[in-house]
Parts: sequence; C-alpha cells; structure tokens
Amino acid sequence: MNPKCSRCNLVVYPTEKVNCLDKYWHKGCFSCEVCKMTLNMKNYKGFEKRPYCNAHYPKTNFTCVADTPENLRLKQQSKMQSQVLYREDFEKNKGKGFSVVADTPELQRIKKTQDQISNVSVGKTVPEHLIHWSSTSNYHFEPTPEPTRQAAAGPPPSAGVCPPLSPHKRYRAVYDYSAADEDEVSFMDGDVIVDVQQIDEGWMYGRVERTGQQGMLPANYVEAI
Repeated sequence: MNPKCSRCNLVVYPTEKVNCLDKYWHKGCFSCEVCKMTLNMKNYKGFEKRPYCNAHYPKTNFTCVADTPENLRLKQQSKMQSQVLYREDFEKNKGKGFSVVADTPELQRIKKTQDQISNVSVGKTVPEHLIHWSSTSNYHFEPTPEPTRQAAAGPPPSAGVCPPLSPHKRYRAVYDYSAADEDEVSFMDGDVIVDVQQIDEGWMYGRVERTGQQGMLPANYVEAI
C-alpha cells in the first residue's frame, strides 16, 4: 500500500516518492515550511521533522530549563551543599569576631569613651542616668550634682571654692546631701559638722551635730565656720 504525502496528504507513488525526516513526500511537496522553495536531499535542513531552507532554518535559543525531576534533584542537592558549607564556615569562625576593622577617628573616639566608662566603674556602678545615647549611637557622660569618690568633686553650681579642711574647725553644710552609700552620711543645708577628719581633697569624715550620725561626706558641700 502506498503511503500518503506529509504535505498534501495524497498518495505518494514510488516514482515521485521522497523519504526524509521519517515521512514521505512528493518531490514537489518537499519544500521549505516558510518560503515554499523546493528542496532536495542536499540542501534541506530539518527542524522538528519539518524541512527548511538555509535562510529560514529556525534559530535555537535556549531561554529556560525545564523543571525535570533530574534538574529539581540537582537544584535541591546544590542548595543543601551550600547550607552545609555555610554552617561549617559559621562554626569555624564563631567567636572570632571581626578580623579587620578600620581604625577611623570615629572608632577611636568610641573606644576611648568605652575605656572611660570602664575606668570610672571602680568600686561603684555607673548609674544609668549618667549615660545618654545620641542619635549616632554614641554615648557620653553628663555632669551630675552628686559627688563621686573616684575623683575630687567640684563645687556645685554657684558654690565658691571649698576652704581647706581641718580637724579643729567646725563646718556648716551649704547644700543638702543624701548619702549614696552605707558609709556616707546625709545632712541638710545649715547642719553643723563636727569631729572632722580630712580624707582627701574631695572627701572628709565627720559627724552631723543635729542627728549624731557620722560618715563620709563631700567636702565641697560644707564651709568652715
């Protein structure tokens, strides 16, 4: 039985039969799919089992990769391998911190401020209200009227220069003071301080005559009588 032509779907007889691209054609029907130019076995180009001339042969541009089971498996395997390498690198470098940090003036200033906070906190914890955060996440100390033992306390606002201390003199409080530690003593403006012993330029030890309590007190909160 004679086959049918793939172009015109008519019967192809042996004398005019062309067998190509797994199909049968009439010699006149074996032509380019685009320009209909008649082709032969020497000048045709096949694409998807269809004949084309050299000028109209489709260009094969790969735009995407099909998500075949094999490709999905390779994609998952690559993802798992990346996670394993990241985990291994994280565990290896954990705790090492940053390897290189640029020593800029800004970082030097932050480091200096941190060192000052560490140095101030000797025997006492720095109160939170002394540290203020700015918009640039840098912190600084603000003056406080409460004296600290780490350094000689300067006179409060509007106060004069503190007179030299002497155990033979009586002193009168010129400001109110609330004890910050157990070994300090509280007093009010006008209280008389007796039995004075000088500790250093900023602190002294004495007894409040009104209450009878004794302990450490700031020297710039009293004046000699």
